[in-house]
Amino acid sequence: MLSPSSEDYLKALYELTEQGGRALTGGLARRLGVSPASVTGMLRKLAAVNPQLVVYHRHRGAELSPEGRRKAVEILRHHRLLETFLHQELEIPWDQIHAEADRLEHSLSEAVEDRLADRLGHPTVDPHGALIPHKDGTLPVRTELPLAGLKPGEPARVAQVPDEDPALLRHLDEIGLRPGASVTMLGREPFDGVLRIRIAGRESDTLLGMRVAEAVSVERLTESSRT
Repeated sequence: MLSPSSEDYLKALYELTEQGGRALTGGLARRLGVSPASVTGMLRKLAAVNPQLVVYHRHRGAELSPEGRRKAVEILRHHRLLETFLHQELEIPWDQIHAEADRLEHSLSEAVEDRLADRLGHPTVDPHGALIPHKDGTLPVRTELPLAGLKPGEPARVAQVPDEDPALLRHLDEIGLRPGASVTMLGREPFDGVLRIRIAGRESDTLLGMRVAEAVSVERLTESSRT
């Protein structure tokens, strides 16, 4: 049995290395809100267990072993199913469910996980648009890019929004930038990097800072997907 802290490290490692590569100590420390020394100690601990969960490279970061990845994906499945349940069944606002799911994910049994999935109809995404891993550890396939990567005039659909900042989630909700919303890139304002976008259902254009535009993921719309 892993401690909640160990599971948090595995989940953070997965999220930081999802596109391949290694997670550096400093990045993990910032993500988890702990000291670099604490990160180093935990990485060495997770690298020493049997079966090994982390492959640790001194001064060069770490990545998950196959067993560590399996465990991290299991935790992510728990977390995202719980977020979906809290929002869909208990009607808890989407800016509050991340923290609640963080607390509950460590104690969720596999039996209850299965019941949750059945009750929810086996969803493929959580309320923030994050993909929910299948029971076998695989993930649905989706091609996405940062909203900031769209070309002027290019239409897209919001796929996923960052889930850890409640204030940002409330702002995105207010402007209608939720998963599933149709958006069109209009262009970039000169000098300050602010993007001008059009969100379906809003009468006026929306200005969006680059930090948010980089964090929000979208799917490009083809002719067939616009209907």
